[in-house]
Amino acid sequence: MFKPDLLLNRRILITGGGTGLGKGAAQKFLELGAEVYICGRREEVLQATAQELHQRTGGRIHPLRCDVRDPAAVDEMIASIWAGGPLDALMNNAAGNFLARTEDLSLGAFQSVIGIVLMGSLHTTLACGRRWLAARHHAAVLNITTTYTTTGSAYVVPSAVAKAGVHSLTRSLAVEWGNRGIRMNAIAPGPIPTEGAFSRLLPRPELEEAAKQRNPLGRFGTVEEFANLAAFLLSDASSYINGEVVTMDGGEWLQGAGEFTALGRQLTEAEWQMMKPRKK
Repeated sequence: MFKPDLLLNRRILITGGGTGLGKGAAQKFLELGAEVYICGRREEVLQATAQELHQRTGGRIHPLRCDVRDPAAVDEMIASIWAGGPLDALMNNAAGNFLARTEDLSLGAFQSVIGIVLMGSLHTTLACGRRWLAARHHAAVLNITTTYTTTGSAYVVPSAVAKAGVHSLTRSLAVEWGNRGIRMNAIAPGPIPTEGAFSRLLPRPELEEAAKQRNPLGRFGTVEEFANLAAFLLSDASSYINGEVVTMDGGEWLQGAGEFTALGRQLTEAEWQMMKPRKK
């Protein structure tokens, strides 16, 4: 659906780019001519993804191990990228989430999710943004939020808190930095099956079917649909879109807020115990 040179020679960093939605976006960006950097905590996963996507697309992709919760590590990573030239776009995709009763969670569980999602997005955005502003370099940031940022959702409270912060960060900086050439937008995806994600959030097959039936389109979204939207929002084709949070969920949010609220009431005690976050 796009011209093959839509993102030609754009240098794009994707956090959490080794798996799931980040990996899907990386493949699409490479297909459209971008040079892509992916970061995450698991080096072996990043290396495998980089090799696979290079073989699949022939594009330039660079795996970088980095824990976005560590601001010093983030700044070091961004400096290493800038040594070869500035980035043109940043996609804050790194995330953590699990289904849990809030009273069962430790403060560490909150700190982990908020550290990755909210503080990680802040660390990368500031590290890039300060460099872009100093050099007067035009750029775009795409944050990945969720459909329950404004309503909240039971049983995923750490994620709801963190993603709401990212939602606010997106719109605040869109105004503050827009007149200096930096666009800020976000995608709020509904359920999109990716490896590992549904096993943590939908532990029984019948719950997946119930989730589909709840959606006005009667299905889940696809990684390719997500990647297409991400490519559009980081391209010049959307150059007048700034501060927007695009909901991509087939209309599910309109049908009922709090994606996991009803689901949480259907789980058995054994399933709650199975899904308790493990202490690190």
